Amino acid sequence: MVRNVADFMPELERDDFYLLSGVEQGMRFSEWVNRGKLPEFSGLSPENVDYRLEEALKRGLVEKKTLQYEGYTLQFEGYDALALRALAERETISEFGSPLGVGKESDVYEVKSYKPLALKYHREGYTNFRAVDKERDYTSDNDHVSWMYTARKAAERELEILEELYPEVSVPRPIDGNRHAIVMEKMAGVELSRAKLEDEQVVGVLDLILREMAGAYDAGYVHADMSEYNVFVGEEGVTVFDWPQAVPTDHDHAAEFLARDAENLIGYFSRKYPQSVPEIDAERVANAISEGSFESVRALAR
Repeated sequence: MVRNVADFMPELERDDFYLLSGVEQGMRFSEWVNRGKLPEFSGLSPENVDYRLEEALKRGLVEKKTLQYEGYTLQFEGYDALALRALAERETISEFGSPLGVGKESDVYEVKSYKPLALKYHREGYTNFRAVDKERDYTSDNDHVSWMYTARKAAERELEILEELYPEVSVPRPIDGNRHAIVMEKMAGVELSRAKLEDEQVVGVLDLILREMAGAYDAGYVHADMSEYNVFVGEEGVTVFDWPQAVPTDHDHAAEFLARDAENLIGYFSRKYPQSVPEIDAERVANAISEGSFESVRALAR
C-alpha cells in the first residue's frame, strides 16, 4: 500500500521538489536515473542533490539501486508529492482529508476547496506494470511502458472521458488533474454493492444505471468495466465512475464490452434481488442500448 504523503508535505522544501522533478525528468529516458545526471536534471548543486537524496530516501519518495552506476527512481509516494504540490499551487485543493477508498488500481481521498472534493491517484502498474492489460487504449501501442507512464496516461484518459461525458451522463464532475491524479466532485450516496434497495426500488435503479450506460454510448463510449463497485446510489439518482478503461463505440470490441457490462450489471441485480428482477436477456438490453432504443428492462424481459 502506498503511504499518504499529505502528512509530511509541509516538511518538504522547494529544493526537495526540484530533486523529485529531476528524477521524474530523468525517468523519461531510463527507469533508473544516473546519480551523476541529477544536478543537471534538478538544477541543484551536487552537494544539495546529495542532501536531498538522503532525505527523499528516508521518506520513501525515491528508491536507490546500484547498477553499473548509482541509480534512483521515483516511488509512487514521490510522484504523489509532485502531483499534490501542483494541485495545491493551482489552488485546486486547500486541505487533504481521509481516505474514501483504496483499491488495486487507485487510491481516493477526500480533499477540500470551496467544497468537499475527491482526489484520485491512479495506481495502474504499481505491483507490476508489465502485467497491465495491454488492451487498454492508453498502453496498447507501447511495448515498453513504466508504471509512471501507465498511471499518468490512465489519469489523463479518465479526465478526458469525464470532461466529454459530464453533465449529459451522470459521472463525477471533473475539476482538475496533474500527472496521475485527478480531482472531481465527491459523489453522494453509497456504493451499489453496499446499498440495500427496497423491492419497489430495484428495477427502477437498474433502469437508471442502464440509461446512463445508454447515454454514455450515445456520447461515444462503453464503460467496459461495469459492476456493482463502479456505481454510487443516492437520493438524487446514480453516478457511474471509474472510466479509464472505457473504449469508444467504434472500438473493435465495443459490442463485446457493452454486452459484458450489461451481463455483469443484470447478473448482480438478479443474484441480490431475485424476487424483484424479471428474467432479462442481457444481450437484448445491450442491443437496445447500442440502437438507442432502451427504455426499461421490463420491456425486454423474457
